[in-house]
Amino acid sequence: MIRRRPHEEEHENHERWLVSYADFITLLFAFFVVMYAISSVNQGKYNQLTSSLGSAFSGDISPRIGQQVNGSEGSTRKNTHRASIIQPINLSQLRSEKMIKERESMAAMAMKLSNSLSPLISQGKIRMVQNNRGIRIDIHDSLLFSPGSATLSPAASGPLGEIAESLKTNSNLIQIEGHTDNQPIHNDQFFSNWELSALRATSLVRSFSASGLDESRLSAAGFGSAQPISDNSTLEGRAKNRRVSIMILYSNAAQDSAENSEITPDKR
Repeated sequence: MIRRRPHEEEHENHERWLVSYADFITLLFAFFVVMYAISSVNQGKYNQLTSSLGSAFSGDISPRIGQQVNGSEGSTRKNTHRASIIQPINLSQLRSEKMIKERESMAAMAMKLSNSLSPLISQGKIRMVQNNRGIRIDIHDSLLFSPGSATLSPAASGPLGEIAESLKTNSNLIQIEGHTDNQPIHNDQFFSNWELSALRATSLVRSFSASGLDESRLSAAGFGSAQPISDNSTLEGRAKNRRVSIMILYSNAAQDSAENSEITPDKR
């Protein structure tokens, strides 16, 4: 019969806690190293950065870098005054400068156009006006259409061609507006002045599109007799109200219109 070897009891290791303790101390050391690295901030450079960022976003262009910094012994010293690395951008100033340049450019274009169309302007067939919406060119209906018609006459090709060529030099939106007097119209072709004014504006849009202007810039609107520029009680006033207006719109044409400023040919 085989005898079993007596079971030897394992002696308990009372020093196993040292392994866990060593791991804990290592992690704790790493933690304090990381905390120390984070807390080691160059206070001077930090103040410069925060001051520059504050100046840039607040619009204050005065440099704030040269502020006093407390020393280790409580004494103060002044940093050398230097311009901020981050320069603030005045967006309102940029918009204002862009607006001024745009208006000057369009005014120059309108003056050049008024000089080339000066015979028609002197005859009262064309009138050019500058306002807060842009440049407005009013063309008398007798230069463009026969009475009660929305078909362009052959005589209109010359001035419309001049205007179209000038409009190719910029990319502003163009709105064509048809206007009539207050005398009612009702026939087989036009039910009222609304239809007549809208179709006349559309005829000019087609003409400009055929001249090579981008169709995305063009739009047409008919106002009938709703926006007179003269008294409809006289023959002369009604003649002035029968017109087609070409509006060359500014980029910020959403503003309300101000007083008109007429553009006349340069007579020098």
